[in-house]
Formats: sequence, structure tokens, C-alpha cells
Amino acid sequence: MPLHISRILHAGYVFECEGATIAFDTIFENPFSRNCHAFPPVRFEHAKIRALRFDAVFISHFHDDHCSLESLDLLDRDTPLYIYCIFDELFEMVRALGFVNVQPLGIDAPVRIGPFAVTPRIAMDEDVDSMFQVEADGLKVLNVVDSWIDPDTLPALAAHGPWDMVLWPFQTMREIEVLSPSRAAPAPPTLPPEWIDQLRILDPRYIMPSSCQFLQEDWSWYNQAFFPISYRQFEAQIGAALPRARVVRMDPSVTMRLDSDGLTPAAPLDWVVTVGAQDVDYAYDPLAVAPPTSAIARRFPALSHEQAERVRGYCDAGLLDRYRAMELPDESYFEQARTWRLSVFDHEGRETRYHYRVHGERIDPAGADAASLSWTTEIPAAKLYAALELGESLTSMYMRINDMRFDDATEHDLAEAELVDDPLIRCLFNDAFGAYQAAQLRRLKDPQ
Repeated sequence: MPLHISRILHAGYVFECEGATIAFDTIFENPFSRNCHAFPPVRFEHAKIRALRFDAVFISHFHDDHCSLESLDLLDRDTPLYIYCIFDELFEMVRALGFVNVQPLGIDAPVRIGPFAVTPRIAMDEDVDSMFQVEADGLKVLNVVDSWIDPDTLPALAAHGPWDMVLWPFQTMREIEVLSPSRAAPAPPTLPPEWIDQLRILDPRYIMPSSCQFLQEDWSWYNQAFFPISYRQFEAQIGAALPRARVVRMDPSVTMRLDSDGLTPAAPLDWVVTVGAQDVDYAYDPLAVAPPTSAIARRFPALSHEQAERVRGYCDAGLLDRYRAMELPDESYFEQARTWRLSVFDHEGRETRYHYRVHGERIDPAGADAASLSWTTEIPAAKLYAALELGESLTSMYMRINDMRFDDATEHDLAEAELVDDPLIRCLFNDAFGAYQAAQLRRLKDPQ
């Protein structure tokens, strides 16, 4: 029997074989993760999705672009959910949504659903995500999801072949580089060579550029700076390096029939509706100019009085309490005493500055006339509020770090510093788990 593979969006897929239907990383939202807009654009027929009856849904990891409670809320509560996650809190939240059959996935432990055997395989960061080996009727598909493949695990993956298809995360997104655009080097003009080496070892019949199927808001400069690889480039380079393989692009709703003879189109999903042109591609511009944070902040609505007070209270006190409760990472830039300026921009682009003296695990307010600055952070107030209350992730916050020139001694020290050592990033995201899903659950339980 053939295997039918359908693309939902991003890393979401439906697999059907011999009357059994399973799905992976089900996202039925556009935008998802607050500012990830489907690319190419689609909309979802939620009434039809509510009528679906999957035999199982598999979730590769807890990130909100793979595990969204607002998407899961559309599914029948008897749907078996299999989730790879080391944190019990996620399972508790999904069960609180009403799902009665929620199971943790174990590495190399197959789950059998009708003709399917779905086996989680170890990813580069086994504390976060997993890959999926999907087998049905003698066919094998490796869904790499968002992972990098550890070179030490590559021989084992090759041994699990031969692979009929590999779903490959094809975009080297520049989440860190956009935080400090004036300090970022341009993206390399070619694909990472390890990709080509790994795909040659896996030696699949078909390679599908997967995940990363989104843009930010249509006004966002990220759309020229965040996504350095085009579909066109991926197909050309992979095609030249692996002439026996066929690169196949699958856009949302598209279904392909895979069997021993080949890959052919099939009827698309009727609950994923394409909108406008679908033959679109990424366009990276290494010379893209980042607008000032004040201009970006004007794109977002005004905070209410209570919301603005939440932000002010955090900058005045909550941030300090949080920082003092954390352990300083090894070889931190802040092992030495530093003066840090945090700039928060409201919906009219007005800047409020907070100065702090940071030394090791100590932090104290400092006057604006304190010693020379040695670290700066800028952020729209709306995004800081969203991080505090809505689980907003770093990649959508338009944070700007050290995007200026300091004195020579500071510049020398910054050359060895890590941007994620930023005090605001650490206070918001270190040891934080499931904030996005927790906020979703609160909204779903109390829509008022």
C-alpha cells in the first residue's frame, strides 16, 4: 500500500496508510507563535479540523511552533497524543486541556499505530527535541524536524535506512544575529557543508525542505535578515551534490503519494486553504538596514495603564529580584562590574531608560551619570509585556543588544562576550519552561 504524506504548515504533517492516519507537530494557526506568518500564506478551516479523527498525534518537542495548546484545542480529546518532553509540566497542561491519552515518548522506543511504527531518534539537544523515524508498508521516512544531527549518531541513522524520504530543516535562521545587526557578519553564501555530507550518508530517494515555513510581519526587516537560504538555492546545491536524490518542495495542503515506484501528487488537504501565490521564496539581503527600535515599537499597540505599570514594576524591581536569584554562567561577561542600560520604547517610540550596575550575581540601580556604558539592551514595551504575561519568545521580541560603538576597552571585552549573556534575556528565559503554553491554557480556560 502507498504512504500518503500531507503538509500542514511548518513542521506539521499528516501521514496516511492502510486507513490509519497520524499527524506530527500539529499547528493550525496563522500566525503561530504570535508573529510567525505562514509562507506561503494559508488559512485553516477550523470546523473541518474539529471533525478530524487522527489515530495519533506526535509532537517532537515543546517549542510553541510545534506544541501549541490553541491548535491542540481543536482536536478530539480522545486523540492519543505522544510527546517528547522531559518536563512533566507540559503533560499536566495538555491533560488540563482535557486530553485523556497523553504519553511521553522515549528515544529509540517505537510506537505502533496500525501499519505505522514511529520511533523517536536522538537529536543534537536531547533535553529539548527529537527526530522521528516513520515506517509503514516497507517505506521509511526520516523527519529531522528542527534538529541538527549529531555526527556521533549519524552512522546509526544511516544503518536504519535505506531512507525513502528525508524531511530536512533547510533554513539556517539567524535568531542571534538579528539581536545585534551592526555586529553580525553576513550569512555564508552556501549551505552548511555538513548538511551535504550528512545527506550523502543518509542517501535518501527524496529530500524535502522542511520546517521554517514562515515569515514575520510584512513590515519586518527580519524578512530580509532572518532567512538566508532560499528554496531555489537548496534545490540547486543539494541536487548537484546528490544527483541520485530528488528534491521535492511541499507547500501547505499539498499531498504526495509515496510508494516503491516513486512519488506522485495526490488530493490536497481540504482543511488547509491556500491564499494567494504559493510559488514564493525567501530573499536574504545581507545589506538590510535595521530600523531603530523606536520605529519598531510604534508598530505595536499602546499598553493599558495596568500593563504599562507591570512593565515599569518589572524594570524597577522584578528584574532585579530575578537576576539576584540566578547563578552567573561560567565565563560571563558580567564577572567584571559592568554598567548596563535597558531602554524600553512605548507605542509612540518614546524611550524610558533604566541603568543598572551588574557585577557577578549582584545587580543594583545606577544613575544615568554612572560609569561608561558597557552593555545596552533595547526593547518595545509591548514585547516586554508579552514576554512577562503571554509567553512571548525571544525570536519575536525585536530586542536589540549592543547595537552601538563603545570605548576601545569595552569593545575588546565584547569581542568574547555572548549575546545571550544579556541580563534581560537571562531574567526572562533562563530556567523558564512552558510560559507560552501556560498563557494559552489560561486564555482557553478563561476566555474573558
